[in-house]
Amino acid sequence: MKITAKMVKELRDITAAGMMDCKKALTEKEGNMEAAIDFLREKGMAKAAKKAGRIAAEGLVFDGISEDAKTAIVLEFNSETDFVTKSDDFINFGKEVIVAALANNATTIEELKAVVIDGETIETRLTNLIAKIGENMNLRRMEVVTTEGFVTTYNHMGGKLGVIIEMTGEATEENVTKAKGIAMHVAAMAPGYLAPEDVTTEDLKKEMEIAKVQLLEQGKPEKIIENILKGKERKFYEEACLVKQVYVRAENKETVEQFAGDITVKGFSRFKVGDGIEKKDEDFAAEVAAQLKG
Repeated sequence: MKITAKMVKELRDITAAGMMDCKKALTEKEGNMEAAIDFLREKGMAKAAKKAGRIAAEGLVFDGISEDAKTAIVLEFNSETDFVTKSDDFINFGKEVIVAALANNATTIEELKAVVIDGETIETRLTNLIAKIGENMNLRRMEVVTTEGFVTTYNHMGGKLGVIIEMTGEATEENVTKAKGIAMHVAAMAPGYLAPEDVTTEDLKKEMEIAKVQLLEQGKPEKIIENILKGKERKFYEEACLVKQVYVRAENKETVEQFAGDITVKGFSRFKVGDGIEKKDEDFAAEVAAQLKG
């Protein structure tokens, strides 16, 4: 299979590995991106294996909570340029949409677009805003969390990242403060799972297979590898699962679970602007192609 510059760039964005290492991995795995990622991780060349890659779309994340703290919404609203996201029209529209979503119990983008504000649907109002500003905009994604406990949100970097935290218990001042702290932790640490029981068998198996290959390449004897892997599994949970991570503000190494105390984290959502979207970068692709040919 022909390995293209675009494929090499994609793998490089995902793993932060060297360009030629990415080409070698893709060649070795016959263009299979997933297999190439694992190959680079096994060789210790990949810094990360998250498909989100580099942030590549402009926009803001908006969030809101119902008065009873039982429902929270996080919404990503995209534009073509960062300049537009700073305009009052863009920001006010995003805030208006959040209020309307909560008031009308909208749970999907389709339901949201059909909500009527001052005689016009949100979809129509968005179309008018696009015509006014002269730039394409998109209500890309949203998530609504409703709970029997309480929810809170955290918005970071002026709207570049938003988090919802769902907790058990009552929304007392003390509990909300704790939940806000945990939401900030999620923003900073980007956990992949809530708890160890949420890690799929497939995901854990892949992590352990990668760890085993690394240990074999380090020359570790087969007879002790299984014991080492038990420690690797425990470490994986501590790094990947929110409740097992060391709380980012902890002074005594307490975990998020321990910091929460009498209340329990039931779930979280984390939206970062542009996750999974890649801008066109023709110059970089041409540079990669030229170097590969060389």
